[in-house]
Amino acid sequence: MQNTELDPTLSQTLDAAGKAGLKLVIGNKNYSSWSMRPWVAMTAFGIPFEEVRISLGQPDTANRISRYSLAGRVPVLVAGDITIWDSLAICEYLAEQFPDKGMWPHDVEARAVARSICAEMHSGFTGLRTAMFMNIRASFPGKGRTPEAQGDIGRISEIWETCLERSGSQGFLFGDFSIADAFYAPVAMRFRTFGVWLPPVLQGYVDRVAAHPAVAQWIEEAVAEQDRLDKYETYPG
Repeated sequence: MQNTELDPTLSQTLDAAGKAGLKLVIGNKNYSSWSMRPWVAMTAFGIPFEEVRISLGQPDTANRISRYSLAGRVPVLVAGDITIWDSLAICEYLAEQFPDKGMWPHDVEARAVARSICAEMHSGFTGLRTAMFMNIRASFPGKGRTPEAQGDIGRISEIWETCLERSGSQGFLFGDFSIADAFYAPVAMRFRTFGVWLPPVLQGYVDRVAAHPAVAQWIEEAVAEQDRLDKYETYPG
């Protein structure tokens, strides 16, 4: 359970619109990159929710997830009678329900770009995902440098450089922290685990993402987890 204390305005908004009782179903914080995105977004923007964590790779994992979604994957957001079972759909739903939070950039062009790079993250970069899985506790420097992963690293670097240059920001991709940064936070975790070299401006971005309070909390709780998935604890070769 998140301990975020509701301010009176938010409490009134929740009561009036029937938004109370949000429940976010996630996997292991050490391994589940998809779960990390909406959890970080909700935590960063002070949206209260109940956390339900299901250990992945266990005999009862599929059965436990099926109680919330027949899609059989996490994350899942349960909002009253509504169930949303996709990380991008969850964030879009939250942005609609909490418009005052500014989860997307305010500027129309920036918002369009932010949505585009989130969609690209959501549907692409399979080379990186395959070769550089998420294990926040681990350290595999120099591993996973397949041609496909290197190509994805190049494209992600291009995205980050373009967004930071356009925003003129020494902060996040669109100035203030947004859904876009939550979506690329697991990439930052992978880059740290696999020791990916980045130019200083991009390494600075990775460091700022890792230091953001919501991300730092996720990292702390991931490191504290006792569950282990052996296939992500060693790197072949």
